[in-house]
Amino acid sequence: MKSILKQLKPFDYVLTFLAILISFIPFTYTYLTVNQMENSKLIATVKIDGKVVDTYELSPNGPHQTKTYYPHEGQYNIVEINQDKIRVKEDNSPDQIAVKSGWIEKSGQILVCLPHQLIIEITGQDSTNPNEEDEIILPLQ
Repeated sequence: MKSILKQLKPFDYVLTFLAILISFIPFTYTYLTVNQMENSKLIATVKIDGKVVDTYELSPNGPHQTKTYYPHEGQYNIVEINQDKIRVKEDNSPDQIAVKSGWIEKSGQILVCLPHQLIIEITGQDSTNPNEEDEIILPLQ
Protein backbone atom coordinates (compact mmCIF):
# COMPACT_ATOMS: atom_id res chain seq x y z
CA MET A 1 0.00 0.00 0.00
CA LYS A 2 2.81 2.41 0.79
CA SER A 3 4.40 1.81 -2.58
CA ILE A 4 1.21 2.89 -4.39
CA LEU A 5 0.98 6.13 -2.39
CA LYS A 6 4.63 6.88 -3.12
CA GLN A 7 4.00 6.49 -6.87
CA LEU A 8 1.17 9.05 -6.91
CA LYS A 9 2.10 12.57 -7.93
CA PRO A 10 0.23 15.75 -6.90
CA PHE A 11 -1.37 15.97 -10.37
CA ASP A 12 -2.84 12.47 -9.84
CA TYR A 13 -4.78 13.80 -6.85
CA VAL A 14 -6.10 16.69 -8.97
CA LEU A 15 -7.26 14.30 -11.70
CA THR A 16 -8.95 12.03 -9.16
CA PHE A 17 -10.76 14.98 -7.59
CA LEU A 18 -11.90 16.22 -11.03
CA ALA A 19 -13.14 12.75 -12.00
CA ILE A 20 -15.23 12.55 -8.83
CA LEU A 21 -16.56 16.07 -9.39
CA ILE A 22 -17.51 15.32 -13.02
CA SER A 23 -19.34 12.15 -11.95
CA PHE A 24 -21.94 14.33 -10.18
CA ILE A 25 -22.90 16.25 -13.35
CA PRO A 26 -25.56 13.72 -14.55
CA PHE A 27 -27.16 13.65 -11.10
CA THR A 28 -27.30 17.46 -10.95
CA TYR A 29 -28.74 17.73 -14.47
CA THR A 30 -31.42 15.12 -13.71
CA TYR A 31 -32.32 16.78 -10.41
CA LEU A 32 -32.72 20.20 -12.02
CA THR A 33 -34.74 18.80 -14.95
CA VAL A 34 -37.16 16.93 -12.67
CA ASN A 35 -37.70 20.02 -10.51
CA GLN A 36 -38.42 22.10 -13.59
CA MET A 37 -40.96 19.53 -14.85
CA GLU A 38 -42.81 19.57 -11.51
CA ASN A 39 -43.47 23.29 -11.99
CA SER A 40 -44.92 22.86 -15.47
CA LYS A 41 -48.31 21.73 -16.67
CA LEU A 42 -48.47 18.62 -18.82
CA ILE A 43 -49.90 18.65 -22.34
CA ALA A 44 -50.72 15.42 -24.21
CA THR A 45 -50.56 15.83 -27.98
CA VAL A 46 -52.23 13.30 -30.29
CA LYS A 47 -50.75 13.17 -33.80
CA ILE A 48 -51.90 11.16 -36.79
CA ASP A 49 -49.66 11.06 -39.87
CA GLY A 50 -47.47 13.69 -38.18
CA LYS A 51 -50.31 16.23 -37.90
CA VAL A 52 -51.60 17.38 -34.52
CA VAL A 53 -55.19 16.18 -34.16
CA ASP A 54 -55.90 16.94 -30.48
CA THR A 55 -54.23 18.28 -27.37
CA TYR A 56 -55.26 17.55 -23.80
CA GLU A 57 -54.14 19.25 -20.61
CA LEU A 58 -53.34 16.61 -18.01
CA SER A 59 -54.04 17.68 -14.44
CA PRO A 60 -54.82 15.85 -11.18
CA ASN A 61 -58.36 17.27 -11.18
CA GLY A 62 -58.91 16.70 -14.89
CA PRO A 63 -61.86 14.85 -16.40
CA HIS A 64 -62.08 11.21 -17.39
CA GLN A 65 -62.81 10.93 -21.09
CA THR A 66 -62.52 8.50 -23.97
CA LYS A 67 -62.16 9.38 -27.63
CA THR A 68 -62.00 7.17 -30.71
CA TYR A 69 -59.72 8.09 -33.61
CA TYR A 70 -60.02 6.66 -37.11
CA PRO A 71 -56.59 7.25 -38.71
CA HIS A 72 -57.35 5.42 -41.95
CA GLU A 73 -60.16 3.31 -43.35
CA GLY A 74 -60.65 0.17 -41.26
CA GLN A 75 -58.39 1.37 -38.43
CA TYR A 76 -59.36 2.69 -35.01
CA ASN A 77 -57.67 3.73 -31.77
CA ILE A 78 -59.59 4.32 -28.53
CA VAL A 79 -57.65 6.79 -26.37
CA GLU A 80 -58.52 7.15 -22.69
CA ILE A 81 -57.62 10.21 -20.60
CA ASN A 82 -57.94 9.81 -16.83
CA GLN A 83 -57.05 13.01 -14.98
CA ASP A 84 -53.25 13.29 -15.30
CA LYS A 85 -52.52 10.23 -17.45
CA ILE A 86 -53.35 8.96 -20.93
CA ARG A 87 -53.28 5.60 -22.73
CA VAL A 88 -54.40 3.76 -25.84
CA LYS A 89 -57.20 1.63 -24.40
CA GLU A 90 -57.94 -0.37 -27.53
CA ASP A 91 -56.98 -0.51 -31.20
CA ASN A 92 -57.06 -3.00 -34.05
CA SER A 93 -53.35 -3.05 -34.85
CA PRO A 94 -51.75 -6.50 -35.14
CA ASP A 95 -49.23 -6.35 -32.27
CA GLN A 96 -51.13 -4.11 -29.81
CA ILE A 97 -47.87 -2.45 -28.72
CA ALA A 98 -49.50 0.90 -27.88
CA VAL A 99 -52.19 -0.86 -25.83
CA LYS A 100 -49.63 -2.98 -23.96
CA SER A 101 -47.55 0.12 -23.15
CA GLY A 102 -50.23 1.23 -20.68
CA TRP A 103 -50.58 4.63 -19.05
CA ILE A 104 -48.13 7.47 -19.58
CA GLU A 105 -48.07 10.47 -17.26
CA LYS A 106 -44.63 12.10 -17.29
CA SER A 107 -43.16 14.71 -19.58
CA GLY A 108 -41.19 13.14 -22.42
CA GLN A 109 -43.10 9.85 -22.51
CA ILE A 110 -44.47 8.72 -25.88
CA LEU A 111 -46.99 6.13 -27.06
CA VAL A 112 -46.69 4.99 -30.68
CA CYS A 113 -49.06 2.90 -32.77
CA LEU A 114 -46.91 2.55 -35.88
CA PRO A 115 -49.36 0.68 -38.17
CA HIS A 116 -51.91 3.48 -37.65
CA GLN A 117 -49.27 6.25 -37.56
CA LEU A 118 -50.68 7.51 -34.24
CA ILE A 119 -48.36 9.19 -31.74
CA ILE A 120 -49.28 10.44 -28.27
CA GLU A 121 -46.60 12.59 -26.65
CA ILE A 122 -46.56 14.31 -23.27
CA THR A 123 -44.72 17.59 -23.04
CA GLY A 124 -44.29 20.04 -20.19
CA GLN A 125 -45.29 23.65 -20.62
CA ASP A 126 -43.87 26.21 -18.21
CA SER A 127 -46.79 27.49 -16.16
CA THR A 128 -45.09 30.81 -15.43
CA ASN A 129 -44.96 31.85 -19.12
CA PRO A 130 -47.71 29.93 -20.94
CA ASN A 131 -47.70 32.24 -23.99
CA GLU A 132 -43.95 32.13 -24.50
CA GLU A 133 -43.13 30.45 -27.79
CA ASP A 134 -40.06 28.40 -28.55
CA GLU A 135 -37.41 30.06 -30.63
CA ILE A 136 -36.50 28.46 -33.91
CA ILE A 137 -32.85 28.61 -34.82
CA LEU A 138 -32.19 28.24 -38.52
CA PRO A 139 -28.77 27.31 -39.92
CA LEU A 140 -26.85 29.87 -41.90
CA GLN A 141 -26.92 29.30 -45.63
